Amino acid sequence: MCYIVFRKGYDTMIKRHIYNQILDSVKSKPVTLITGARQVGKSTLAFEFEKMGFSYVSLDSSREREMAKKDPELFLQMHPWPLIIDEVQRAPELFNVIEEVVNNEKRKKINNYGMFILTGSQMYKLMKGVTESLAGRVSIIHMMPLSRNEIINRDEPIFNFDILNIQKRASENPLSMIELFNNIVKGFYPELYSNDMLHVQKFYSDYVETYIERDVSEMLNVRDKFQFRRFMELIASLTGEELIYDNIAKIIGIDKKTVMSWLSVLIAGDIVYLLEPYNEISISKRIIKRPKLYFTDTGLACYLARLNSGEILGASAFSGRFVETYIINEIKKSYVNNGIEPNFYYYRDSDMNEIDLVIIQDGKLNRIECKSGIKFNNNAVKGFKQLDKTNYQIGFKVIICNTDTVYPLDDNVYVLPLAGI
Repeated sequence: MCYIVFRKGYDTMIKRHIYNQILDSVKSKPVTLITGARQVGKSTLAFEFEKMGFSYVSLDSSREREMAKKDPELFLQMHPWPLIIDEVQRAPELFNVIEEVVNNEKRKKINNYGMFILTGSQMYKLMKGVTESLAGRVSIIHMMPLSRNEIINRDEPIFNFDILNIQKRASENPLSMIELFNNIVKGFYPELYSNDMLHVQKFYSDYVETYIERDVSEMLNVRDKFQFRRFMELIASLTGEELIYDNIAKIIGIDKKTVMSWLSVLIAGDIVYLLEPYNEISISKRIIKRPKLYFTDTGLACYLARLNSGEILGASAFSGRFVETYIINEIKKSYVNNGIEPNFYYYRDSDMNEIDLVIIQDGKLNRIECKSGIKFNNNAVKGFKQLDKTNYQIGFKVIICNTDTVYPLDDNVYVLPLAGI
């Protein structure tokens, strides 16, 4: 079941599919930690639990943050559990005291489930505090931006090869090419769908400024914030590409070590993520070992890459990689929103055979190509055969694109409409 947490326009609502995971965690663990990038809806979702008796405090408040850092014991006395602490990474001093409070309740043999809900957007600081103080006491739930399924109020099963269901979903909610590009440019942050008056470019301008001024400045001593923004803009233009540190360093005018440090901050803030190359002993080819980089939200990437309309994106050389980013993100959301860890990889070898997405699920190896076109021949999936000798069971082999209907490319490969995923 889904629960309402966002207003769409003024009379309809958007439901977040991840709510039940959080509810189950609150019922089974003392501490629930909700992670994810800024503006993905963590705070709004946490507010839902005020109805269950939780109090709320945000460490974005300088007064609350100062108290939490200087006297965490007093802070928790002033804000007793059940308590929601927003942006908890801004006062890591709280983690040890939360541990003490949880342990004290456990020693009393009292049901200590549902004591704290914590939210945060900087994974490095969060996970450091969790692993050092709250291991075994906390359930960690990761949030991503809205999925298309959430926006159109459709159920969201884990992506699977179900031809009839995919065709049915695509027919009920079709997506034209210009609609696809417009969606990619708009992105999937909830506020863009909760406020019809919000200007998309202004939203992203404020987002980037706040992110650099607050999150980046807290983690790095960045002397030249303009240069860091240039770094973000370059990274955005490389979504869906192999990550080559030396090339980035040369273009921006910084050393490789700085590139790696800055990229780690983007990963910690869930601005980007890496897709590692797939390999196993049964594969004889020489594998490319560099990861590929993807932006978690296509709208932010389009803003940074100055692709500010669907028409501009569709006519650009970037269109294929942004469609690929969109498809992989939507598939990833279907896993994350169902509480399943996505075992995602890509494949590329020295002969330039490539598979955009390799998924290991239920003992099967599945292969996916993501395309912006709709008509293909077997050359589009020539990389698939490189994994035929896998030690896993053979799973599905598909091309996902903006076709209207499911159709077979050959006896083993199907073409699927992305509107149905």
